Amino acid sequence: CPPAGQVRAAFLRFFQERHGHRRLPSAPVRPRGDPRLLFVNAGMNQFKPIFLGTAHPRSELAQHRRVVNSQKCVRAGGKHNDLEDVGRDTYHHTFFEMLGNWSFGDYFKEEACSMAWELLTEVYEIPRDRLYVTYFGGDSSLGLSADEECRDVWLRLGVPASHVLPFPLKDNFWEMGDTGPCGPCTEIHYDHVGGGRNAAALVNQGSPDVVEIWNLVFMQYSREVEGNLLPLPQHHVDTGMGLERLVTVLQHKRSNYDTDLFTPILDAIHKGCGGPRYQGLVGDADVGRVNMAYRVVADHVRTLCVCITDGIYPGLSGAELVLRRILRRAVRFCSEVLHAPPGLLASLVPTVVEVLGDAYPELMKNADQIMDIVNENEAAFLSSLERGRRIIERTVQQMEPFTNFPAEVAWSLYGNLGFPLDLIDLMLEEKGISLDSAAFNELALEDAKRKAGGPQAGHLEDSNTCLDVHSLAQLRSNNVPATDDSPKYAYTLGQHGQYEFSPCQATVLMLYRDQSLQKEVGAGQRCGVILDRTNFYAEQGGQASDQGYMIRLGQQDILFPVESVRLCGGYVIHEVAAVETLRAGDQVQLFVDEAQRLACMTNHTATHLLNFALRHVLGDNTEQRGSHVTAERLRFDFDTKGPVTVEQLQQVEQVVQDVIKRNEVVHMAEVPLTLARRVQGLRAVDEGYPDPVRIVSLGVPVESVLTRDSEAAMQTSVELCCGTHLLQTGAMEDLTIINERQLVKGISRVIAVTGGQAKKAREVGQCLAMEVDSLSLRMKQRSTSIPEMQKLSKEVGQLTKVLASTAVPQWQRKELQTILKALQRTANTAIKKLEMQQAAEKAQSLLAKHCNRPVIIDTVPADSLSILMKVVNQLCDKSPGTSVLLLSPQVSGEVLCACQVSKNCLPVFSAADWAVAVCTQMEGKAGGSPIVAKGSGNAKGMQGALTTALEFAQSKL
Repeated sequence: CPPAGQVRAAFLRFFQERHGHRRLPSAPVRPRGDPRLLFVNAGMNQFKPIFLGTAHPRSELAQHRRVVNSQKCVRAGGKHNDLEDVGRDTYHHTFFEMLGNWSFGDYFKEEACSMAWELLTEVYEIPRDRLYVTYFGGDSSLGLSADEECRDVWLRLGVPASHVLPFPLKDNFWEMGDTGPCGPCTEIHYDHVGGGRNAAALVNQGSPDVVEIWNLVFMQYSREVEGNLLPLPQHHVDTGMGLERLVTVLQHKRSNYDTDLFTPILDAIHKGCGGPRYQGLVGDADVGRVNMAYRVVADHVRTLCVCITDGIYPGLSGAELVLRRILRRAVRFCSEVLHAPPGLLASLVPTVVEVLGDAYPELMKNADQIMDIVNENEAAFLSSLERGRRIIERTVQQMEPFTNFPAEVAWSLYGNLGFPLDLIDLMLEEKGISLDSAAFNELALEDAKRKAGGPQAGHLEDSNTCLDVHSLAQLRSNNVPATDDSPKYAYTLGQHGQYEFSPCQATVLMLYRDQSLQKEVGAGQRCGVILDRTNFYAEQGGQASDQGYMIRLGQQDILFPVESVRLCGGYVIHEVAAVETLRAGDQVQLFVDEAQRLACMTNHTATHLLNFALRHVLGDNTEQRGSHVTAERLRFDFDTKGPVTVEQLQQVEQVVQDVIKRNEVVHMAEVPLTLARRVQGLRAVDEGYPDPVRIVSLGVPVESVLTRDSEAAMQTSVELCCGTHLLQTGAMEDLTIINERQLVKGISRVIAVTGGQAKKAREVGQCLAMEVDSLSLRMKQRSTSIPEMQKLSKEVGQLTKVLASTAVPQWQRKELQTILKALQRTANTAIKKLEMQQAAEKAQSLLAKHCNRPVIIDTVPADSLSILMKVVNQLCDKSPGTSVLLLSPQVSGEVLCACQVSKNCLPVFSAADWAVAVCTQMEGKAGGSPIVAKGSGNAKGMQGALTTALEFAQSKL
């Protein structure tokens, strides 16, 4: 049996050496600049611009004619794949390799099929009688006939007719998306059983015995927004063959997991956990789901290695979130089913590198880093898993029989411990209990509203987090001390540059609910909790409040989620969902959501930097008018003389990036207000500041800023601020302004993002810039065909729309919008000019044909109603006494109608009445004025319409 490495190499060598294809490396699985895609999920992703005709004419991409490669693909979490299927059977994977050969306007069906047949039957020596091919059988609703050209190619190659099978649209017509390139495809299927039988009846029937191994797509159409298909100017071939399936066939196995792509990993799992070996069992035969666990872990660890190498790390949203789910699912199967010690998953990384490293050398460089990331994530998950399990056990014990699991508990597990929802469901299912999902969805919706900060957000909690006058007075007269919230500033930088937040313990002093102070609040209620001290940041100074949870000392298993935090008359009020009874006097430990806090710190320091950079670039009289900082983005309003220019936006970003690169220290200190007010160039908003007040200074220690003649605050950012900040600027990584507009005359608002989001915005901007550039070039190759120009004009419109609604650097958006506006004008002018030319030629020939008759009625080919109208206008200009009505039949079966009546014939003869009479005859509509009118109808009534047109005109003249 050939090893997998040899199978892959033979494929690449065959197309490269025998058929002159250019071999390209696999693209990374992190899609570049396509926000709609989580992962690269097919070989064709990187060639999309070629198929769409948007590849930059000068780019390397546009030079490709024949290409071969083996592409790393991940299908998980999108429409292509349900993670839960992986492991149940022997053929679903999250990561797989796609072997492909491509032709861009070079060869087509004949060569593509014959190369595929030659490779399978001569190089791989697969018995011909085990192969079946399918082709597109046509679709009358789309007006597409069967792909007989493809069928005949197969028959000429010697495939027996009983093995060449037609299939409908859903099996043999491939589409990239709702719009764009598409075309018929032909698939090659393999019969595992063989033995001379005819398995034609099992093709495409979901039988495990007869599987598809190769799909050859012939891109010859483009689906338009309106749903109709147009032929593509250039034909392309895009083929894809899953390496895992091919190796299964060539190694005479029935399961992908029995090939040498997986067996070394399965052996390593067995070595790492002891217990029974992998036996390839599925379904009920797989007692205790041990074999399923082997498959899940082997599949998932391959995906983790490939994704982490390509820069996708387990995280909190998008592809990162999907990868976190994959890692956690693998960890659960390791610990719960295989009873493996922690660390098993990371110990498999070297084996994966051994299996895949030759084909993808980038894996070799990163093995240690992959192992560290996997171990860190596993440890964090196992500890929250353990706590989650205890919380569920405990809640279940205290539940009334036959009731649903409380939604608040599930929500706090999900929101605070990052406990996967499917896992909560599974654990409850094992206990025969279900979750109150309606209540859970309600909580999720409220949370989403709060995060979006919409107008309806925040009303729910006001009553519990904003003390009324009487309660405030009562607290003071009872000598309840104001909350000490200095612990919110207690964090340091660890040796690896990670932030470490100090733990905080506190005592519940009072609870607040329904406008009154209470000593105790029952389970399932929401309330405001007042503590003696807290490390939670309350919403102030434009920075959003922290979220997180608290637990009672000694009761690790009950989480009280903290949903928002407010400051009221010196008291910090935590809005809490009481999962159990809470009482004044309870001792609690506080846990802030660190990822969210760190994101707010990053964005708050970024706001100061932005404020400094704007003043630096736009001049000293640029005053702050307001700002808002959340974990996702920052908003900053300021005085301005006029709109900010592209150059100024670029300069502002440059100033910020210089400070980030220098990794400046952020100095913070509390100082008496009178001292602070003396600082020259201090940035302060007109707010009532507390005394003493905090000063935040970038790169210059606060004591230097305070010396008498210091001008430090003129050269760097120094602000009065109670917010939480980074300790050094480097962690911000990047900042880009993604929006800028004038709120009212003289006040501008900018929105900016930092870190990974900024990087992503730049990547997307880069890709859109290339698309615009490519459009300009194609527009310069001036086309003389109106449909071609209209297509370009439509593309300009679509790009303009995408640009307006996508997060990209604002300077780039402005630049590209200017170019697109000019392109739109160029296209419109060109279309008008071409239409005038066409109309003039058509009018000329009609005049010659009908020379000086009082009425001209005729049919004429025209691409659009506006051209038809122009032909009519020009005829009447050239022969003022003539009235004209023209019909133009279209490919779609529609007939266009346009007419104009000579002024001499008014008021007896009306153009509008004429058009209505004619179009009614064709079951259509028309309208206009007495002089000019237009309409349309159905081709079936065209002959009758011509007669009607003539009779109507004769009756009026």
